[in-house]
Amino acid sequence: MQSNRISTPRIGIVEVATNQVQVQRRDTPLRPSVPISGGAYCATLTVLTGVDAGRLVDIDEQGLVIGRAPDTDLVVEDETVSRYHARISPDREGGFTVEDLRSANGTFVGANRVTRSPLVTGDQIQLGREYRLRFRILDATEESLYRKLYQLSVHDPLTRAFNRRHLSDRLIAEVAHSQRSNTEMAVLMIDVDRLKHLNDTYGHLAGDRALCGIVAAISRSIRVDDILARYGGDELTIVAPGTDHQEATWLAERVRRAVEGLRLSAGGRDVHITISIGVASLRELGQCEEPHIKLLSLADERLYHAKRSGRNSVFAGGSILLGRTIPQASSA
Repeated sequence: MQSNRISTPRIGIVEVATNQVQVQRRDTPLRPSVPISGGAYCATLTVLTGVDAGRLVDIDEQGLVIGRAPDTDLVVEDETVSRYHARISPDREGGFTVEDLRSANGTFVGANRVTRSPLVTGDQIQLGREYRLRFRILDATEESLYRKLYQLSVHDPLTRAFNRRHLSDRLIAEVAHSQRSNTEMAVLMIDVDRLKHLNDTYGHLAGDRALCGIVAAISRSIRVDDILARYGGDELTIVAPGTDHQEATWLAERVRRAVEGLRLSAGGRDVHITISIGVASLRELGQCEEPHIKLLSLADERLYHAKRSGRNSVFAGGSILLGRTIPQASSA
């Protein structure tokens, strides 16, 4: 009589018949389980709005002050946020507290406007009209993950310069800040000369290495506040806050020389790489709509003027720099 009982296979064990000998192989080796141990935890703020959305900020034992003032611990580019808006600091019970610093537009935890309030993980904090943060207690693994995700969202994966999306957000914010504070700013558009020829001759891997070397050289030549981004392909952009037209031209020449001095090799041969740069400043535009777009466009026009004039040069609307200034009769 045939049995209706269904046999249950043994998971993880495979029996193989070899020359009438039964050989057992374990697909998954047995290892003792390791429970999650109590590790280090830290208090953090995740920026939810604005240019830095996704950014993770640690809160140490000293706490931090948030506001528009440049000497705050977390600087916010939002006109509805006060210069010194709020402070988040540890309390005596081992938790954390948010305190409003007599701001004009208030500090909110959830839907409630507060003067001083304890925080629990997951609380959403709003400063002013729309700047929002999330308070969380994270372990080391979670903190590392969130930092990596943010870095991936704002950086070009090849060169590690900022990506074009982040550049666009930062440029809008920097233009708005310059207009509010009546300060200077400039944009440099950079193109790598004859990178296509390098790719066609030695392969795209050589071109990628060259582009990474160029970005590294430029990064060493700019200031801490300058923003270097990969605009696309072999084009790079520098946003230079607080920089007038003449200073931006000097910056461009310093960057050009740094790249010209690189010593690269491909296919066992020395490769000479140069760049061309177009410079435009916000003050040149006067009053106009969408100044961030017009600023990029003007810098781009001048970049192509520099390339048409022989490459390895800087054009700033009146002079081409090839290691020296050559007066021009007209500007782009």
